[in-house]
Order: sequence, then C-alpha cells, then structure tokens
Amino acid sequence: MRVGLTIRGQRGSRVTFSLGGYKSAVVLVALTLAGCAALGGKPPPLDTFELSAPSIDAHGHSRRQILIAQPSALKALDSQNIVIKPSDRSIQYLKGAQWADRLPLIVQARLAETFQRSGSFAGVGKPGEGLAIDYQVIVEVRAFEVRVNGGEHADVELFVRLLNDRNGEVRASKSFTASAPVSGSGNAAYVSAMDAAFGEAAKDIVRWTDSVI
Repeated sequence: MRVGLTIRGQRGSRVTFSLGGYKSAVVLVALTLAGCAALGGKPPPLDTFELSAPSIDAHGHSRRQILIAQPSALKALDSQNIVIKPSDRSIQYLKGAQWADRLPLIVQARLAETFQRSGSFAGVGKPGEGLAIDYQVIVEVRAFEVRVNGGEHADVELFVRLLNDRNGEVRASKSFTASAPVSGSGNAAYVSAMDAAFGEAAKDIVRWTDSVI
C-alpha cells in the first residue's frame, strides 16, 4: 500500500510526496516526534544539596580573629559534582544530583559558620569582610566522596594549616579525616552520610584551632 502525504508550505503552497508503504510513514512520524522532543524537551531537574554547619560546645573565648580562606581542591572536587568512588583509582559522579555551589565554597561557608557557632573566637570572617585578622585557616579538600566498594560509606579528609597573618608563618598543620556509613538508598542518603562526616571533621578543626592559637 502506498501512502500519500501533503504538507502545507509557506504562503499556502503544498508539497506532496508518496511513501512506499505504511511502515515508512510510521518511521517518518517517529523521527519527527523524536526531533521535536530533542528540540523542545527539558531534562529533569537535578537534586541539589547543601552541607550543614554542626553545633559545637564552646570551651573558651579567644581574643583572636580568624579568616577562613577559600579551600583548594583538585578539579574532580572543585565543582558542583558529587563524587562517588567505586575503587581507589576511579571516580564517578552521583547521577541526577549536584551541590548547590562549588564544593570548596560550601565547605568554606559551613566551616566559617561552625567557627562562629563555637563562640570561641573574637571574630570569624571570610576574605573581603574587613576583619583585622590574626590567623588564616587554610584548608585543602583532599577527599569528599562516598565509597561504594566494601560497604557504602562517606569519607572526608580536610588538610588544615593555621597561618599567622602578622608574619606569614605556619603555626601548625594537621589532616582531619572522618567517615560515616550510608543509611538508606538514593541521592539523599549519600549526601546525608557526607554531611555527617563533614560535621565531625569541622568540629575537630574548630577544637584543634582553639587549642593551638
């Protein structure tokens, strides 16, 4: 059976052609619909996540003012992608999910908030806020991921240096690691484990800084 199709062109003109059979017409319609979907369809929105700043008991009150510098990280961690590690030498990104901003910026903001919540320092700020700084807290994000080999768990490693802003000398440095199991399934469960691990590391950093300076 031959099928004739008539398409109205510009200014009312008509273009008529025939197809060799019913199946050809179906293919044409399918391709047309697929093309429309590609042009006009939108991908589903990504799940977008933040970190939280943990509460911490204050053990004293220092007259020091500190600045939380923007953390550094390798490119794999310096983005909005959420890292999943199936092995030590390979990484993937959590499908359908992203951080609300670049990860180092989120770590900086939530770490500053944790220092502020402690009440242990005269002032806590970020670059550009006009504080007269005594020490800079310089952070390198070395690990921030969920490992899925040998049981699912989140790993966080933050390497911290305390820089005397008066003379440029490093007062102390230390690596802080924390781990938390993934409880449940789905993107929210993965990020919740990362948030828990970050919270433990952040509290340890604040306590250590308080004891050193």
